[in-house]
Amino acid sequence: MSYLLNILRGFLMGSADVVPGVSGGTVALVLGIYERLVAAIHAGSAALGYAVRGRFADMRRRLGDVEWGLLLPLLAGIGLAVITLASLIDRLLEEQPQNTAAAFFGLVLGSIVIAWRLVRHWDSVRIGTGAAVAIVAFVVLGLRGEALTDPSLVLFLGAGAIAIVAMILPGISGSFILLMLGMYQAILDAVNDRDLAVIGVFLIGAVVGLASFSTLLNHLLRTHHDTVMAALIGLMLGSLRVLWPWPDGADTAALSGPVDPLVPALLAAAGLVVVLAIGWFARKSPVASHQSPDGPAGDRRLETGD
Repeated sequence: MSYLLNILRGFLMGSADVVPGVSGGTVALVLGIYERLVAAIHAGSAALGYAVRGRFADMRRRLGDVEWGLLLPLLAGIGLAVITLASLIDRLLEEQPQNTAAAFFGLVLGSIVIAWRLVRHWDSVRIGTGAAVAIVAFVVLGLRGEALTDPSLVLFLGAGAIAIVAMILPGISGSFILLMLGMYQAILDAVNDRDLAVIGVFLIGAVVGLASFSTLLNHLLRTHHDTVMAALIGLMLGSLRVLWPWPDGADTAALSGPVDPLVPALLAAAGLVVVLAIGWFARKSPVASHQSPDGPAGDRRLETGD
């Protein structure tokens, strides 16, 4: 059952990653598995680094540190979501942009509430950090590149490395980063057309980007937990720009014309309630939802630090 539950968690993460403006990392945070996921990715990337250097004994040791029971089902769920939902999300963003954006606005807003509770001690530094990151994210997410025509495989490689970093950070949508790079439609077309060469190159870039970034993120979560969480809250606040006011499809944050506000408001409220309910059930689950990846010892280490 735990494997099936993690596949479902991965499916929810993958569903979010397909949508510009929503991050799979946000879903992992809501489900209470974010720090475990980062720790598992960090251990896997460390093992990969040892393999490249020919240190196979160290590689086997680090592979043993990976929480495979979490990571592999999550990856399976994410892949299943991307394959099955890419065309559906594309159609919803095209045909129902306001309602789709409203629902995800509520989901992100609920995620901010849950993340706020994970900060043990608020002070002026953390409040200032969150506010500064929110402002920067709001400005940066207002940028958008023109869609590239027939991009090369090298561009797909680079896009994978950059987008995967955004996908594991709550508040930054990997899909929206692809949109800013002008690569979103090309990736969506490759998935819908089952272009295995392009998808393979993109995934290689994702592995490289993930290995490079996970070590830093894992270290920061352990040594400066509350400050990092405050920054992630700022990212999520800034990311609301691409969802409100109702964007013109997935393309801009401009108003797309007069709309009846009732249905979008109800969908946003429903998204908020759903996320808060999921967060409540995650906290009540038998497994300690917000336990540090190293268990009680890791929790004590976090409590004595930032």
